[in-house]
Amino acid sequence: MREKTMLREFVDYIVSVAPRHNKQTLIVAASQTFGLKKDGKVYYTETFSVRFCHSKGQDGKFSGTVLALSKLQKYDSKPFLVVLTTSGENYVYLANTTFLNKISHSSKELREDNIVGSFLGSNIIRNFQDIENCADNVERLYAFHMDSTPEENLRRLVDSTNAIEAKGKKYQPDEIAKNNIFSSISRAIKFVKSKHFSDLCNDLHDRVEQCKEAILAAAHIENVNIRGRLIEVLICCDPAKRLELLREIRSMEQNIPRYKSENELADYVKSYPDVVSYTDVKTKVLYLKSNPKAYNIDKFLECMAFDSSVFMFYFVGVNEEGVACTALCSAYHRELVDATYIQHHWCGRNSRGVTQFNGECIESILNNAKFQNVIEEEQVNDYLHKLLSL
Repeated sequence: MREKTMLREFVDYIVSVAPRHNKQTLIVAASQTFGLKKDGKVYYTETFSVRFCHSKGQDGKFSGTVLALSKLQKYDSKPFLVVLTTSGENYVYLANTTFLNKISHSSKELREDNIVGSFLGSNIIRNFQDIENCADNVERLYAFHMDSTPEENLRRLVDSTNAIEAKGKKYQPDEIAKNNIFSSISRAIKFVKSKHFSDLCNDLHDRVEQCKEAILAAAHIENVNIRGRLIEVLICCDPAKRLELLREIRSMEQNIPRYKSENELADYVKSYPDVVSYTDVKTKVLYLKSNPKAYNIDKFLECMAFDSSVFMFYFVGVNEEGVACTALCSAYHRELVDATYIQHHWCGRNSRGVTQFNGECIESILNNAKFQNVIEEEQVNDYLHKLLSL
């Protein structure tokens, strides 16, 4: 049974024919129907895990303790559901760490190196990116969680729980910088039509060809974030580093080094006589739903404030057999701008936030054998004004 089908069958069962009101009766029935295994308060299968709760109310709201953060982290790599049974109906919420606003219970000492505290029912975010957290949207919401990392979520939860003031400062461009930011539109239009674009595209294609076998091996790593990070490292690092990684590829899953270019925003930076290209490599697993993270808005604006910068995404489509397709796409490509979410959920208070893509758009770009960048100046101009106004 495929993961998506089993998860959907379980969710549909809970909200349609499963017992109501009595939590223990529900647990017994669900366990017998789906072969749930028990680990303390958590019940799990190979494809999802669930915590059953009960409320006397009938509106789906509850504030009782759900689970310890340390326990949730154990199951956070797959859909984690909270099933709330009431006398009226059963409710299903997705409660992976992406969908928690903070840790509430016994969490005064919560730090990134000290995982303590539990979350309450009231800590589960009920509306995420204008998507209701409910049974109908479990798979759609989980796509957002797939492209977050445990480190990101923990850092955010520590911040929101302890009301830590953000260390960074919102980028404040002067007039010259603002002019350069808006002129980045014309730079991008010129770049995607130039020989430099073709050169960059060929360069990245050659890099992929040089490590195709390693990418095939990495494609079978179960952890989505580790898999994507390793593939991006293999493509962007220098030849000596790549050889080192190739020798160690079979043991890399638990200890993957973080390759960084000199620029924190992009994976690969390449200079041409009149322009500097910043390229972020994004791996898209074609058989899984996911909404990849894009960029930190402040860092993006600061980069575009240079008078020669252009920003690109190199999308790498991966299936069970390895690299299936690639596309070099401007950050200002029409479809990509339309499919960009502005996400404040991930950043500190003193930040414009980050952006995240609708994964279906990336699939569309990758599946288009005749893909060409289309940049509409008015659309991007409005988008940049929106980012600066945040």
